[in-house]
Amino acid sequence: MKAIRIIRDEHHALGAVLHGLLYLAHEIRDRGARPDFDLLGAMVYYIDTFPERFHHPKEDAYLFRLLRMRRPDAAPLLDRLQQDHRVGAVKIRELEQALSRYQQGGAAEFPQFVAAVDDFATFHWDHMRAEETEVIPWAEQSLTPGDWEAIEAAFGGHTDPLLSVEAGAGFQNLFHKIVNLAPPPIGVGPMR
Repeated sequence: MKAIRIIRDEHHALGAVLHGLLYLAHEIRDRGARPDFDLLGAMVYYIDTFPERFHHPKEDAYLFRLLRMRRPDAAPLLDRLQQDHRVGAVKIRELEQALSRYQQGGAAEFPQFVAAVDDFATFHWDHMRAEETEVIPWAEQSLTPGDWEAIEAAFGGHTDPLLSVEAGAGFQNLFHKIVNLAPPPIGVGPMR
């Protein structure tokens, strides 16, 4: 189904950015690499704007709401995942603040930044794993063709009045910027 592919593609894009952010933070910690604050900032910005403001609200409003209607036994998991969305919004603020303190305060602030990166990545990978291994299979079994049409329209950017198709293209452009700034093996940018 197209809707499932879109959701999984969005998860993969977020996972790639999280992997890249972890890689860069660990390169700084383990190898003394010089921080590229433009790249780190673009990654944190992507994480904030794409999943927190674009992807998660659509999951809540469409996928989770419809699955809750069709499969009441999914309520405890869906409640937990919606709580994760609220907690994730707090965690991204903590990550942004840790990056800002590191950029402004120097190496003394790095341990808090790398801890925030590790915490955020672990949190989101656990969250996405539950969606991929539990929510999506339940949805495949339980949702109607009409439900899938609504989900596909929402994730395709056609029904959300706050975000246009152009907004989706903007996120794609930001993702390409990250890939082009990041050095191998996480991107195609210049070696550092």
